[in-house]
Amino acid sequence: MQRILVILALLGTTLGLAGCAEPPYTNVDNGQLKVLLAQGVPLYDVRRPEEWRQTGVVDGSRTLTYVDARGRVNPELLPRILTEVPKDAPIALICRTGNRTDSLARELAQQGYTRIYNVRNGITRWIAEGNPVVRP
Repeated sequence: MQRILVILALLGTTLGLAGCAEPPYTNVDNGQLKVLLAQGVPLYDVRRPEEWRQTGVVDGSRTLTYVDARGRVNPELLPRILTEVPKDAPIALICRTGNRTDSLARELAQQGYTRIYNVRNGITRWIAEGNPVVRP
């Protein structure tokens, strides 16, 4: 009985630590994003068209909607990224606040991408820090 309790305790500890694992991508701030852009890393803005029109986008962004207003995933997104960006090449993702890009980054990691950069706090922080945007 004691052996079973020890095993259960170890399993609980292991499972608890799994929830604390690092994400399969790198979060970057705006300064780091600027460096990536200067290096030619493609930036995908995965918001919806009405959001791009409302706020503008980071100059050079590739606009490609991840999910529509109802939360449905765009079926063209993954095939397009797979065609445009090799799995061993870097890719940067931006949305409004970083939530959609968190989900997409995890999906890309499952597809074998290893150099994924998620813009922490998204376009909201980009604009708040006075960085320029362009109209799509």
